[in-house]
Amino acid sequence: MRRGRYYLGRVVKINLDQVSLMNAIANAPIITIGKFDWTITDITDNRHDEFPYVFGKLSKYAKDGHAKVIDEISRSQIDADVPNLLEASSSFVYLPECSGIAFLHVWNGIQEDVFTRRFKSVIEAAFDGFMVACDVEPISDYRAFTSRLKKLSHFTEFSATVYPPNPLFGRLWGSLNEYIDSRNASEVSVKELTSKPKGLKSKIIELMDKIMDSPDYEPDEVPAIGDAAILMAADGYGRGKVVGFDGVDEVVIKTSDTQKSFLHEKEPAPNELALKAKSQFDKVSRERDMKH
Repeated sequence: MRRGRYYLGRVVKINLDQVSLMNAIANAPIITIGKFDWTITDITDNRHDEFPYVFGKLSKYAKDGHAKVIDEISRSQIDADVPNLLEASSSFVYLPECSGIAFLHVWNGIQEDVFTRRFKSVIEAAFDGFMVACDVEPISDYRAFTSRLKKLSHFTEFSATVYPPNPLFGRLWGSLNEYIDSRNASEVSVKELTSKPKGLKSKIIELMDKIMDSPDYEPDEVPAIGDAAILMAADGYGRGKVVGFDGVDEVVIKTSDTQKSFLHEKEPAPNELALKAKSQFDKVSRERDMKH
């Protein structure tokens, strides 16, 4: 079987609970963007079983499609109208216990950034976009992220927008999580800038390296808010950015640049994809000591 790359993300929901989200996946509306229609097809709704998940395919199709067919009489290729011609589809599975989603990257059809935008549009359309938001945020690979940060001589900017986690949270950014909860905030934005020669003071590399080496790692002091926001974004509860210099050139490193992924069959059995995705999310939780 041909394999494809599946990306890991968290579904961040605002004014939207798990039941409503899964209902929207299972009964998705059809939306039109440009020349194509989009919806979610081939649903396997396993939410009420012992191992809960919802599987589907984000499908892109042309309502007035055209394709080459063979005219047997003239022995030639001709254009024919093909209603609802499928252009591309991306298999995905949603795991409610960790608000996690794993979805297939489809070359020249539904790349990872396209999936997140179209999934958001389809789900929000189920509620007519009224007071509801649904975003798929990437889960970063800590080691890949810090390897890029280590190439910088100093940092000039830390910025992130983060959302309340549900249901998992990371122990290292627990103080920021408590702050968000105490403020009853739907999102919090953090931005730190400096023009000083030595750059911003940060322990982000140390924090990421040490918890990957030992999930029991306890820092000597509560992580600074800028570091905590980047950690939170890297765990899939927002988007973060670090700007710095690699000696001469300014470099921008986003938490979305190092999104975690795995290989699996392009046409997966729903339960097999769900099990594979769960093992990946469980590994992330163990490595980062994430709690319910």
